[in-house]
Amino acid sequence: MFEKVLDPIFRPLLDLGFFWAILIISFVLTLIITLVYKYATDQTLMKKLKAEMKELQKEMKRLKDNPQKAMVHQKKMMQKNMKYMKHSFKPTLYTFVPIIIIFGWLNSNLAFLPLTPDTDFIVSAQFKEGTFGEVSLDVLPDLTFTSNRIQTLENSVASWTLSGAEGEYQMKFVFGSREFEKDLIISTENYAQPIKVIKDSEISKIEIHNEKVLPIGNFAIFGWKPGWLGTYIIFSLIFSFALRKFLKIS
Repeated sequence: MFEKVLDPIFRPLLDLGFFWAILIISFVLTLIITLVYKYATDQTLMKKLKAEMKELQKEMKRLKDNPQKAMVHQKKMMQKNMKYMKHSFKPTLYTFVPIIIIFGWLNSNLAFLPLTPDTDFIVSAQFKEGTFGEVSLDVLPDLTFTSNRIQTLENSVASWTLSGAEGEYQMKFVFGSREFEKDLIISTENYAQPIKVIKDSEISKIEIHNEKVLPIGNFAIFGWKPGWLGTYIIFSLIFSFALRKFLKIS
C-alpha cells in the first residue's frame, strides 16, 4: 500500500544514482525531523534545563572532594536530565511511524541491485551443519538453468546459477519429502528480499545473491563499507549537527 504512495516521490531520485539519492533523502528527512523537534518542544525550557545541567556539572567538579554534596548535585542533575529527555521524546511520537514506513521503502529499493534480465545470478540454500543429500529447484514460470536443477549438498550448501527474462517468479526447493518456497523478481527497477530465514527445518536460509549497494563505493571505514543504512546514518548525523547549529536548537 505504502509502496504506491512512496514510489512516485522517491523513485525519480534513483535516476540520480544511489549516492545522490541517499544524500537528498537524508537531508530532507533530517530537516523534517529537526523542524518537528524544534516546534514540538519548548525550546526556552530545553535551553534552561541544558544550562542548569551544565552548571551542576561544574559544581560537581568543584565538589569532588566532598562526595556527599556531590551526590546531591548528581541527583539534581539526573532529575533535570530525565525532564530534558521526557520533553525530547515528544517529537519522536510524531515522526516514528512515518520514518519506519520510509525506511521500509528504502530497504526494499536501495539495499541491493536488481537482478538484470537475461544475466546469470546465483541462488543458494543453506542447511544445518551436517546435513547431507540432494536438493532440487523448480521455478515457475521456468528459468534457464546454467547449473543442474538437482544439487548435492557440499558443506551443507547447495547453489544454482540461473538467468531469465524480466518478471516475477516462484522458486520451490525440494529436499526429501519437504518443500520450501521463495519469491524471485528479475527487473531493472526492484527486487525481492534476497534472504529468507527458515526456522525448525533442515534448511536454515535461502538466499538470492543480489549485489549489495554501496552508495559511497569501495570507501571503507576501518574495513566497513557502508550500505544504504550506514550511509544514511552518516549523512543524517552531519546534517543534524549543522541544522541544529543553524536553527539554534537545544
